[in-house]
Amino acid sequence: MVGIVLVAHEPLASALAASCAHVYACAPDMANAQLAVLDVAPDAAVQPMLKRLRELVGRVDSGHGVLILTDVIGATPCNLASKLIGDDHVAVVAGVNLPMLLRALCYRQDGLEEVMGKVLNGGVQGIVRVNDQFMQR
Repeated sequence: MVGIVLVAHEPLASALAASCAHVYACAPDMANAQLAVLDVAPDAAVQPMLKRLRELVGRVDSGHGVLILTDVIGATPCNLASKLIGDDHVAVVAGVNLPMLLRALCYRQDGLEEVMGKVLNGGVQGIVRVNDQFMQR
């Protein structure tokens, strides 16, 4: 199973994890297994956060790879995650949203590349102009 680490500006990572627990209330293992969260505070020192991120990646890695989902490309959470990219078993995707995370949780039994593809598609497909959806009814 692919491990998942959320790294985002505080409190987004925790809020996304809590939202998944809410969605999967009837299946708590779906939302909790091999999922770790790192909220980055505005005044956080980089080296301790990087050390913590490495620990979280190690904790959720069962040998099938780790997907790190982060919020904004170029910001501190993404920059921290990008320091772990050189490893073949770590993939990083920026722009996390709830549809992406739900896909990651649902398909994490697949390989890392497959999960990453599902996550990217879920993120894009989860962005819909609601007016258009209701106009078609």
